[in-house]
Amino acid sequence: MVTIRKARQEEADILAEIGLRAWQKAMIPVGGTADMADNARNAFLRFTRDGWICITVIEKSGHPSGWAAREELDEAITDFWIDPDSEGQGLGTALLGAVEAEIRDAGFGEAVLETHARNQDAVDFFRARGFAVQWLSIVYNPKLDRDLETVGMRKILVPQQDDLYAPH
Repeated sequence: MVTIRKARQEEADILAEIGLRAWQKAMIPVGGTADMADNARNAFLRFTRDGWICITVIEKSGHPSGWAAREELDEAITDFWIDPDSEGQGLGTALLGAVEAEIRDAGFGEAVLETHARNQDAVDFFRARGFAVQWLSIVYNPKLDRDLETVGMRKILVPQQDDLYAPH
C-alpha cells in the first residue's frame, strides 16, 4: 500500500539516506560523486533535520521510499528524491501529483523546479509529466561547493483566464 504524508521529525536520518542514494545515482553522469559524498550527506542530514516540516513523504508498505520538499512552501519544488530501489513503481508520479496539489491548494498557478542539466532521467521524468524547460544556467551550489549546470523547469497547474469580454 502506498501512502503520501507529511514528514515526521524522527525520520530525518532515513530521509537523508534516501536523498543521498538518489543523489548519488543522479550524479553518476556528472562524475566526482565520491569526492562530494560527504558534503552531500551532511547537507541532506542538515536539511532533513531542520526542514522536515516542508517535506512530503511517499511510503510503500509503511516504509519511506521517497520525498519532496518545498522549502518556502511556495510554488518551488526544491527537492525530489525517490530511492533508486523503488524506481519504476509509479511512486515518483504519485508523489509529484500530491506535491502539485499542495502547490495548487496554496493558491499558486504553476510549479517550478531546478535539476542538474545532465540528469537526463530527471529532465525526462518531469517533461513526461507536463514540465517544460524554461532556462539553462550555471549556478554555484554551496551545499556541494561547486558550480553546476542547472535546468529550470515549469508546469502550469491552473489554466490562465483570458481577460476577454464574454456575455453573461
